[in-house]
Parts: sequence; structure tokens; C-alpha cells
Amino acid sequence: MKNKINFGAIIVYYVIAVACRYAAVKTNLLSGIENPYLVILLRGVGPALGALAAIKIFSLHNPMSLKGIYKNAIVPFVIYWLLPAVLIAGAYYVTIGKFPILLMFTVLAYGLLEEIGWRGFLQEQLKSLSKFTSILIIAVLWFAWHLNLETTPSNMIFLGIIFFGTWGIGKVYSSTGSLLAVAGVHSLNNFFRNGLHETELVLIVILLVIWIGFIILYNRKYKTAVNPA
Repeated sequence: MKNKINFGAIIVYYVIAVACRYAAVKTNLLSGIENPYLVILLRGVGPALGALAAIKIFSLHNPMSLKGIYKNAIVPFVIYWLLPAVLIAGAYYVTIGKFPILLMFTVLAYGLLEEIGWRGFLQEQLKSLSKFTSILIIAVLWFAWHLNLETTPSNMIFLGIIFFGTWGIGKVYSSTGSLLAVAGVHSLNNFFRNGLHETELVLIVILLVIWIGFIILYNRKYKTAVNPA
């Protein structure tokens, strides 16, 4: 029997997520904050707050986990956070002479705040739907949450990226159950918004190959441990 979708919880989640986003990017509410890292985090906190509020208000059984199928959180932290942070910060250092490791981890934390909502909550709430329908709904809501709805070519490309990202990150979450893992994958795009054009593709390919290979190998080990011959 498929789980019934709690539309009330989804509405509460999305209203809070959008309200926080609007306050952060469309008003001067954050203008007095001097710490740029805190500003980044506040721009992405809405989905996490919305998810936690909806779960609390509606008493939902919506378990979330940083570690997922892994034995502890150290494994996904090293593979999906430490590895890309050091690799990309190192590439920045070679290219522009800076080693912005704090910025890298801030971007990862931003991705985690979003993923608590999009994958940890919304994907779980919509799992009774067909995969395509679930992906389409999440992609449209995720795109609209950015509050940039002009039908420009760049925005249509962004919508396509969001749709593909919803599918890909959703697959990672289904395979690992780890919010740390999906936060790392989510952050891959955000790492490169200010440069590294020459090395960007190489770094993305390297990380994706490592992550996909790790997921496949670990899942085989995990399934064997759960269902020994």
C-alpha cells in the first residue's frame, strides 16, 4: 500500500522555504550582517526550516540521516565533503593563489540546508508517486524557490539543470540515504560560480567518477552484508 501524501505538510514546508528565501535575497534583511559566510547560509536555510517545521507540526515519520547506509558519518564526510573541499580549494590556490577552504565548507553546509528539504523531506513525501512525476514536481518547486522566474534562455537552461540535478541527486539519495552525500553532490555546481573555467570540467568529472564508483562498490558491500549468501 502506498503512503498517502500529506499535502498540508508540503504546503507548510514550501511556504516557509520560499518566505525565508524571499527575505534573504529580495529584501535588505541581511544587509547588516558583515560575515559573508553567514549570509550564504541564511540564503539556503529555508528548506531545512520548512522541513523541520512540517515534520513537527504534522508529527510525520520522516527519518533523515547524515550517514545513511554508511557505518558512521565520517565516511560520507570524507568522501563527499573533505575530498571535494580540499581538491577544489587546491585548484583555486593553483589558479588564483588563494586556498578558500572555509568558503568550500560553507558552500557544502549551504547544500546540506537545501537538501534537508528537497531530498530529505520532499522526495520522501512524494515517494509514492512515479519517479518522473516526483522529479518533475521537485524540479519545478526547486526552480521557483530561487525566485528568478524570467523566461530567459539562461533561466531555461537553469531549469534543465535543475531537472537533471533532481534526477541525479535523487538517485544518490535513494542509493545512500545520506544527507552528507547529497549535499556534496548538490554543491558541485555552486563551487564554480566565480571562476575556475579551465579546470572546472576536469574536477567535476574526477569527483563524479570517484563518487559513482564509491556508491556502486559500497552498495554491493552493503547489500552483501544485509543479505549474506
